[in-house]
Amino acid sequence: MQIVKQCGIALFLALLSLPVFAHPHSFISLQTEPVVENDQLIALQMRWKMDEITSADLLYDAGDAKPGDEVWKKLAAEVMANVLGQNYFTEVWHNGQKVKFLNRPTAYGLAREGHQAVLTFTLPLAAPQPVAGQTFTFSTFDPTYYVDMSYQHDQDVTLPAPLKTRCNVKVQTPTPGEDTLMFAQSLDKEDAPPEDMDLGKQFAQTVALSCQ
Repeated sequence: MQIVKQCGIALFLALLSLPVFAHPHSFISLQTEPVVENDQLIALQMRWKMDEITSADLLYDAGDAKPGDEVWKKLAAEVMANVLGQNYFTEVWHNGQKVKFLNRPTAYGLAREGHQAVLTFTLPLAAPQPVAGQTFTFSTFDPTYYVDMSYQHDQDVTLPAPLKTRCNVKVQTPTPGEDTLMFAQSLDKEDAPPEDMDLGKQFAQTVALSCQ
């Protein structure tokens, strides 16, 4: 499918075969925690929990493998390669500038949680960013909106101990216009929105991290 190539998360999308209409077709629940060292933001610790349909083939391939078995490492590497192909599906902004990431996560893994697959990884920033008196924003989204990537609760963004008394986080959920909603609902599984439309970004939640 062309949409698979455009989305770049082919392993996830190839799992879906239901004749459903309207984007999105796959759902990932997000959890994120900033990683701080020497009063500098150095990474984001991310946890992506896939819906049961998206998880099905991954868990089938894993079979009865126990945590740490080679099959989990192989599947995790395949999924992570697709995530890296889309620059972690994440943007971080500071002072109006997009923050760059390293090309490889410092750690990653795949696991089973009931009937769902969970991907965890550490997204490292290319350069440490001082947090004192600073505000950062970050979003995680599929540009095509084929995959809905969202925080289910405000508590899904947490602060590490060094930041709890001096920083706060807020999850902001956009309200796309009626035309945008109708367009997304009109797309079936084979359709891809125009690249310059950046459909997924219009539905993407934004997390604001503000520190004293």
